[in-house]
Amino acid sequence: MMFEPFEEESDFDDLAVRLADPDAAVRRVAVMELADTADPEAIPLIATTVTDDSPEVRLQAAIALGEFDGLEASTALCILLQDEDGRVAQASSDSLAELKDPLSADPLLALTAHENEKVREGALLGLKQLRRQDAMANGIEAMKDPVAAVRIQAVGVVGYLKAEEALPALIAACRDEDSGVRRTAVGALAFSKSSHAKDALLAAFGDAHWAVREVAAEVFGKSTAGDDAKALVPLLDDAYWQVRVKAVRSLGKLKVVAAVDRIAAQLDELTSNLRKEAAAALGEIADRSALPYLEKLVDDPDPDVRKNVRWALGRIG
Repeated sequence: MMFEPFEEESDFDDLAVRLADPDAAVRRVAVMELADTADPEAIPLIATTVTDDSPEVRLQAAIALGEFDGLEASTALCILLQDEDGRVAQASSDSLAELKDPLSADPLLALTAHENEKVREGALLGLKQLRRQDAMANGIEAMKDPVAAVRIQAVGVVGYLKAEEALPALIAACRDEDSGVRRTAVGALAFSKSSHAKDALLAAFGDAHWAVREVAAEVFGKSTAGDDAKALVPLLDDAYWQVRVKAVRSLGKLKVVAAVDRIAAQLDELTSNLRKEAAAALGEIADRSALPYLEKLVDDPDPDVRKNVRWALGRIG
């Protein structure tokens, strides 16, 4: 059976009639079919259902609008973000996060100070992907929010803009009482090559939460660390293997020859991820002093470790 494209105006007319049907199930299916058209002309029709009596219809509208982009879709989603039904609000938040058109930010900006914390969080989540410079002020203000989940999204908005003028606010967030906020803020410093950002990363090496230390170790590997790269070495003694993996990887990227022996010690670890990363890091550094350590692992039981060992040996020659 040949597929017939959805082009006829009468098809939209029929769906518009079904959106007014007294049966909520009929209205819900009509919303689904409108989304399936992928035609922007469907947006205003779907938007008429954001105040539908049935939460199931409103939920379907929140999902359907995620298939579109632009100011009209964003405006409708912002109404649904404030819905009293939590499922509808969450679906709207998820759809807002998919928006790409910068013009979609306009209605979101007005919601970053909404009385409902979930609305503030969803608005900031949507703004993050849109990278609108005029959202910076909203993001920085929201970084003072009493709710940690809101502050996390606010840091994301500001961090995605990669603006040096926002650096003081991001560094301050690295000292937030919530570890999730600190972790997000530390990750957001990756864009900056300033000494202030580097100092904040070094301070994060001593954070009380392992996930913050993990991100700090990873981000530091993207910096122009210079002699400060040696500050990663103590993280090789961290109680969490996830932190040690990122420290090993960054030491390899930064080619810290002085750390060869300490990295090689990770080759004796039971965690295969550590052995694999240690072998790769030694290959990145490519110093001949690593050869005896690597040669002992040519028959490692883990195939990924063996692969990295062979690669490292080839690099060093």
